[in-house]
Amino acid sequence: MATTAADAPDRSPAGTGPIPWTDAEALVRPVKLPLIDRTASALVTGIPPVIFLVGVYFGWTGHLLVWQDLVILAFCYALIGTGITVGFHRLLTHRSFRCNRWVRAGFAALGSAAAEGPVIDWVATHRKHHQFSDVQGDPHSPHAGHDHGFKGAIKGLLHAHIGWVFSDMDVADEHRYAKDLLADPLIVFVSDTFPLWVVLGLALPFGLGVALSGTVTGGLTALLWGGAARIFLMHHATFSINSLCHFFGKQDYETTDESRNLAWLAVPTWGEAWHNTHHAFPTSYRHGMDRRQLDLSAEFIELLERLGIVWDVVRISPERIERSRRPFRPVT
Repeated sequence: MATTAADAPDRSPAGTGPIPWTDAEALVRPVKLPLIDRTASALVTGIPPVIFLVGVYFGWTGHLLVWQDLVILAFCYALIGTGITVGFHRLLTHRSFRCNRWVRAGFAALGSAAAEGPVIDWVATHRKHHQFSDVQGDPHSPHAGHDHGFKGAIKGLLHAHIGWVFSDMDVADEHRYAKDLLADPLIVFVSDTFPLWVVLGLALPFGLGVALSGTVTGGLTALLWGGAARIFLMHHATFSINSLCHFFGKQDYETTDESRNLAWLAVPTWGEAWHNTHHAFPTSYRHGMDRRQLDLSAEFIELLERLGIVWDVVRISPERIERSRRPFRPVT
C-alpha cells in the first residue's frame, strides 16, 4: 500500500527538527580512537584507487582484463550500490518505505559491504547533513566555512568530496541522530560487525571469479575489479553527491540550501544525483520526479513493492511537487 506525503505518518527521526545552528557542536561526539580511525579511513579510501590504476595498466598492457571481470564488476556495483542507495539512504535514513526487520538488516549488510562506514554512523552523519545543510554544522558542505572565490571553491569542493573524512575527529551523535537504529538489535549487530560485511563484499567477487574462470587467478582478477575497483568507483560516486551536487547543476525546487540536480551523475549513483529534489522532499522514495529523470533506485523499490516485500512507500502528491517548483528565471 502506498502513501502520499499528505497522509503519511511523520517519519522524521526523533529529535532532528530545526534547531539553532549555534548548537551544532553539541550534537557530535569525539571519535574513540582517532589515530586508528584516520588510519582505517586512509587505507580504505587510498588503497582501492591505487589497485584500480594498477589493474587498468596491467589490464591494458598485459591483456589481463576479461569479460568475466567486467560482468562481476557490474554485478557487484549494482548489488552493493543498492545497499547504499535503497538501504542506507532511502530506507534507514529517511524511512521512504517499510519492510520486515530481516529485509532491513539485509539492506544494512549490503550497504556495509560498500566500505563507507558502519550503518549507524552513516545514517547519523547523513541526518545531520540534512539538518544543517550548507550552514555551520553540515559535516560535508562545500560552502559553509569556506572562503568565496576560486580558491575557496576548490577548497570547499575538496573538503566536501573527501577531506571531511579526515579533517574532523568528531562525528554525529548516534543517540541524537540514530536513536531508532540503536533500538534495533539486528541493525546494531550489522553496524558492530562492519568489517565482516566488507570482507564478505570482497569474497563475493573472488568466489564469482573462481566459479566463472575455474582458476584462482580468475578469482584474483575478479577481486581486483569487483572488489577494489568497485569500492573506488562507488566511494567517489557517493562523495560526488556531497561535493558536486551542492555546487553544479539545476535547482528545480525551492530549498534553503545549495543542493542541485546533476543529470549525468544520476546513472552511476542510481538516481541519487537528483539531489535538489531529494532535499525538497527528503522522505520521498523517488528522487527523479520527472519522466526523463532516471532513478534506478526508485524503480527497484517499485519492483519490491509489487512483490510485496516493501510497503507504505512514500509518494509526494503532484500538487505539492508543483508548489515547490522554482519559477523559471530567464537569463538576462
